[in-house]
Amino acid sequence: MTETKPAGTKSGFAAIIGAPNAGKSTLLNSLVGSKIAIVTHKVQTTRSRIRGIAIEGDTQIVFVDTPGIFKPKRRLDRAMVDAAWGGAGDADAVVAMVDAERGRDADVERVLEGLKGQGRKAILALNKVDLLTEKGREKMLKLATDLNETGLFSETFMISAMSGSGVADLKRHIAGLMPPGPWHYPEDQLADVPLRSLAAEVTREKLFLRLHDELPYSLTVETESYETKKDGSIRIQQIIFVQRESQRKIALGEGGQTIKTVGSLAREELQEMLGTKVHLFLFVKVRENWGDDRERYREMGLDYPKD
Repeated sequence: MTETKPAGTKSGFAAIIGAPNAGKSTLLNSLVGSKIAIVTHKVQTTRSRIRGIAIEGDTQIVFVDTPGIFKPKRRLDRAMVDAAWGGAGDADAVVAMVDAERGRDADVERVLEGLKGQGRKAILALNKVDLLTEKGREKMLKLATDLNETGLFSETFMISAMSGSGVADLKRHIAGLMPPGPWHYPEDQLADVPLRSLAAEVTREKLFLRLHDELPYSLTVETESYETKKDGSIRIQQIIFVQRESQRKIALGEGGQTIKTVGSLAREELQEMLGTKVHLFLFVKVRENWGDDRERYREMGLDYPKD
């Protein structure tokens, strides 16, 4: 990281935490003003910490999108939850997102317990308020009162990460909490994510959207090679690891149609993001115990959890 602004500026980190599917990645994209985190309707889409960079006046805010906090069952689950709390522990400010429709469920209680354990206050962001009926808005106000009575929140914002309602006010408030210091990144940089990892995340998003039931949670995507050609185009080769042969067949689809569609969608988005022609090659391989493979965790930017 390079310091790019003189003294007199402010710069810091703000972590976004919450239950799975609370809208954290959508909020990150809205705050940054560009898509840098994948978004799907499925829970637990985000697996590692993703940094998005936003400017508010003379303040640079590095937003950290974290995996959803839930009751872990597998080793990968534990690594994801550890990554979420690690992001919160290292941040200058923490935004705790709660789905206003879903309310105070078991996962929200885990977030509250974690904040209590860290001994710090967070900013409460009640999300999806634009989807509430009049009766739902009454429930939301009660929810806000109940959550604030825990003493864990310094401010409350009613937002819609999808439409952007209330997001600008939230961003300004966060900027006011950042400490004095030089900027960590160039002004035009939107994310601190290696392009290899970003490319893998785009493909994984398309797989999540295309495949059903539990299969998306049984696969991971790795960028095996990322090469810029002489004509400026980019050649990307990726491996999709699944755990069983039956899953490989599903990922490929009849006549390879599913993987062709995923590749086409991922290629289009990568070309738009990278501003150049992309040659994307996808391969599906079986690796039964990739969820216990330390190398796979390093690729995802996660610490390998202890037994």
